[in-house]
Amino acid sequence: MPSLNVTFTEEEMEGVRAAAAAEGKSLKQYMHDLGVREMQRKRFVSGAASWADRLRAEFDEAFPDEIPPSQRGEGVNAA
Repeated sequence: MPSLNVTFTEEEMEGVRAAAAAEGKSLKQYMHDLGVREMQRKRFVSGAASWADRLRAEFDEAFPDEIPPSQRGEGVNAA
């Protein structure tokens, strides 16, 4: 099975150990799960963005007075 050696500073390692302990996991399991979670998160965000793009025209038709945040006077911070 493939493996990976990762170098951390002492301060970083202390933080990673604390995070693993807080989740009740070994350092190895914590690092594994962290990588897998990030991969799943990116996959979810991509799917959600694709879903929103597919439904955008339908939403715009159903709510013609709704102005997307990117087109408001203050941009994305207006919401």
